[in-house]
Amino acid sequence: MEFSTIAFAFLLTLFAGLATGIGSALAFFTKRTNTKFLSVALGFSAGVMIYVSFIEMFPLALNSLVTELGNKVGNIITVAAFFGGILLSALIDKLVPSFENPHEPHKVEEMEDIEKSARFRSLYRMGLLTALALAIHNFPEGLATFASALKDIKLGIPIAIAIAIHNIPEGIAVSVPIYFATGDKKKAFMYSFLSGLAEPVGAVVGYLLLLPFFNDTVFGILFAAVAGIMVFISLDELLPAAREYGEHHLSAYGLIAGMAVMAVSLLLFL
Repeated sequence: MEFSTIAFAFLLTLFAGLATGIGSALAFFTKRTNTKFLSVALGFSAGVMIYVSFIEMFPLALNSLVTELGNKVGNIITVAAFFGGILLSALIDKLVPSFENPHEPHKVEEMEDIEKSARFRSLYRMGLLTALALAIHNFPEGLATFASALKDIKLGIPIAIAIAIHNIPEGIAVSVPIYFATGDKKKAFMYSFLSGLAEPVGAVVGYLLLLPFFNDTVFGILFAAVAGIMVFISLDELLPAAREYGEHHLSAYGLIAGMAVMAVSLLLFL
């Protein structure tokens, strides 16, 4: 395989991962008490993830596995890998330390109340745990982006753009709670940025470990599992958090907007 192909695939993955920094920067232009913004952003992120999982990732995985393993076995393996990704996310969720009311809305003005300062520590921890969870999530996602680009550049480019688009609200999801809790833009940006770097790291590790025996079957299993991971994060984390911020309709509008943006981005590369 040519070095230029490998380098381009890595650059696409790096581009997708660094998009979290864009989301973090967007958070700096909002008011610190703007829970409407947070509700829409979380809904938007969920919409992007759900749409790309079912419309792009799952069909690609199914097509690859059916071609390699036949219709019945290919369908079974695709479904198993999809729910395996969900199970993996659920296990990670169980292993991440929990704390009281992580999705309760907060306002920065409350920081002046010493008695409520513990609530902001909880919000800060929520941001850190979100960064950790997204980093873990971005690791296999980076591998998937990298692998698709190695398989076919025409396939890799739209997938990288799709991943980048949904990494923007992911960056918001990390930076906004930390910014709300600390008022420190640099710290919020740093944690958001670092969570995105897990994608190129996943690409490098995947290249070193999996490339010697990488084939269409591994590709299909990986894509189906990533789709499951994205769906779980959307349903278990992002949408409940968006609704807890007290803006039910806005979170739904954000969800629809995320799906629409994802749909348009994919149509552009047909």
